[in-house]
Amino acid sequence: MPRATTLILLLAGLCASSLGQYNEEEDLAWLQYYLRQSRASSYNYAPYYEEESPAYAYSYPSANDAEPEPEPEPQRETPWRCPQECDCPPNFSSAMYCDTRNLRYLPFVPSRMKYVYFQNNLITSIQEGAFDNATELEWLALHNNRIGSDKVGRRVFGKLQRLERLYMNNNNLTRLPGPLPRSLRELHLSYNRISKVPSNALEGLENLTALYLSHNFIFEMGASLKGLRSLILVDLSYNNLRKVPDGLPASLEQLYLEYNYINAIPEDYFQVSPRLLYVRMSHNSLTNQGLAGNTFNSSSILELDLSYNQLQKIPRVNTNLENLYLQGNQINEFSISSFCSVVDVMNYSRLQVLRLDGNEIKRNAVPPDAPLCLRRATVIEI
Repeated sequence: MPRATTLILLLAGLCASSLGQYNEEEDLAWLQYYLRQSRASSYNYAPYYEEESPAYAYSYPSANDAEPEPEPEPQRETPWRCPQECDCPPNFSSAMYCDTRNLRYLPFVPSRMKYVYFQNNLITSIQEGAFDNATELEWLALHNNRIGSDKVGRRVFGKLQRLERLYMNNNNLTRLPGPLPRSLRELHLSYNRISKVPSNALEGLENLTALYLSHNFIFEMGASLKGLRSLILVDLSYNNLRKVPDGLPASLEQLYLEYNYINAIPEDYFQVSPRLLYVRMSHNSLTNQGLAGNTFNSSSILELDLSYNQLQKIPRVNTNLENLYLQGNQINEFSISSFCSVVDVMNYSRLQVLRLDGNEIKRNAVPPDAPLCLRRATVIEI
């Protein structure tokens, strides 16, 4: 072989050997860098319980081919991080969305959160201290889960002194959660299994404006509404009440008691609530014997629903009433005195809608002075 050819092959071999060695060292350096980056980004999102190690502790997997590094001390939850199970929109940094994800536990709630949504999951319990870090919470949505009263920490809401709205409807609660913070404005507990509301269950909730307890099994309310001086709406429909709740607040504007078993109302029952506008008591067991003459003669009430009861006569109502629903009773006479004590040009009812269908009244039983008394009525159904 010519000398020139031999020299060229020798140089090519040396270059190839040198290049292979260079690539191997570069690959090793890159691998070490990648392993270090992997260790730094590894994160453990295990749920937190008091008996277990703190959630969100950093983990550092070992790598035999990497340079040894000192292992840092375990860190507690980082208060600004969003749990892996949830979404925290960057443009709404105080909200955390964990709804509809088949969750069986409550993830850690960062301290900056004000609005947290856990609805539509499979959560069965709220461990003690679950919200101790999130003391700024204002809205807490836990509805449509499987939470039972025996699995709710007794002081779980105690530190939420800014909480305004609590949604726990459609769960397995058998009693009201508590104690609840005084800041609460809305309490949603419909579609549970609550059977009794003790008189002190809502004590101290002076800022509460709306209470939703429909579709439970409540047979006794006692005087639990007394002292709720800001209460505007209370919904107790679809329960097992046999008497009206005692001590309506003076601030009350809407009272919903339909689908119960109430058969009587005291004469001055509504007089303590001078702002009351809407009263719904359909599908109860009311009779004229259980009503005093002026039970519904309240100047503030604008809408009164007494349909599907056992009334035989039209109860006396105030001339300011605008909508009266009496269908589905046993009424057999049209008494104009129920609407106007005196019938003349200056005295008349403001009634606009009157429903008397499904009763025993004949169409020809309407008295001749009815048009003068009910001159503003646009709908009269008999």
